Amino acid sequence: MSNNNINKFMKDSLFHVANINQSLRNAKSEVLVNFIHSDISSVMIVTNKVTVQSDLYIIKNYVKKVEDIDIVNVNIFQLPQSKFYLKIIGIPYFPYDSSNE
Repeated sequence: MSNNNINKFMKDSLFHVANINQSLRNAKSEVLVNFIHSDISSVMIVTNKVTVQSDLYIIKNYVKKVEDIDIVNVNIFQLPQSKFYLKIIGIPYFPYDSSNE
């Protein structure tokens, strides 16, 4: 994406997150967008789970329909190359007792 597209898209990122999530819910997808992140040359739409192609298609269609975005300057949408994730299975909890300092 061009810098102009990125700036326009990020200006209303919370609005876009809500609309994309509504589209995903309408399609009965279990995937939801957590947040949108940008850097110098791209926008990343971060989801709560690894997406499948149909979820990516819904997100792609939403981005294409955003009025302020110049579609000509939007590159190919792609899934992340890595599917590694951290799974937290337990965190020890030690209650704080002020009487035993």
